[in-house]
Amino acid sequence: MSEMVTWYLGVDAGGSHCRARLIDGTGQVRGTGNAGPANMRIGVEAVAAVLNDVIDQAMAAAGLDRGRRSEIAAGIGIAGLSRPGSAEALRAIDLGLASVALATDAAIANLGAHGGRDGATLILGTGSIAQLRVNDTDFAIGGYGFPISDEGSGAALGLSAMRHALRALDGRTARTPLALAIAARFAHAIPQAIAWMDRATPADYAALAPIVIQHAQADDPIARSIVEDAAGHVERFIETIFERGAPACALLGGLAPHLRPWLRARTVAQLSEPQGDALDGALFLAGHAAQDVKAA
Repeated sequence: MSEMVTWYLGVDAGGSHCRARLIDGTGQVRGTGNAGPANMRIGVEAVAAVLNDVIDQAMAAAGLDRGRRSEIAAGIGIAGLSRPGSAEALRAIDLGLASVALATDAAIANLGAHGGRDGATLILGTGSIAQLRVNDTDFAIGGYGFPISDEGSGAALGLSAMRHALRALDGRTARTPLALAIAARFAHAIPQAIAWMDRATPADYAALAPIVIQHAQADDPIARSIVEDAAGHVERFIETIFERGAPACALLGGLAPHLRPWLRARTVAQLSEPQGDALDGALFLAGHAAQDVKAA
């Protein structure tokens, strides 16, 4: 079957969306697919359905029928893969492909950022995690989940803002513009804020991060202290990345461009720009999986 591989598929299956990119043997993009969440929290059967959906979309765009799946080598990066039993459950799914290589979504983002070579990425979005590849070995730093981890993330900024707003509402701290902006979302009523917190997700807290950034830029003292604290965590992440042997580090994620101006100049000087995206990393994985099958 390995001799039949003529197509390569990259899939980035994350907590909010799943993307696929299909290329031919020359590297030309021939089809793409997009769907909803595909992290392991939704269950292996639901993940399989989403993967089949994006594979079908990409193949249809390339003019391929389902019968030609056996010509495709795939690299799939999926959120939650490190959960016990997740990799085994996914490997048990028959997608009808020539070969499938699995990795976490953070690992394929790192592979894409450094063209498959050693390096690290610090991903700053709703959560935070550092993904490293050193001497061809992949490992992560942080990313243990909110609220115990995810330092320097959007969710962490939002949580700090909520704490400040509640303290301001009951008189324990100054009612700065940030506190008033957050409190206004709950009609300046503590019971409404508590009811929101009872059901709030990390993404809900992260939705408050732009308000924190905006007020920090406007010199709100509490907002500045929150963002400066987040920047301190990012600085420590980057220091640790280089201490652990990574030769380069790139910042990724929606919050990264907003926190970058708060980092020290010497830290920014150490950063490199990503060479590609997560789907590039997944395709790199697909290529290596195809080579391994051929060698076998």
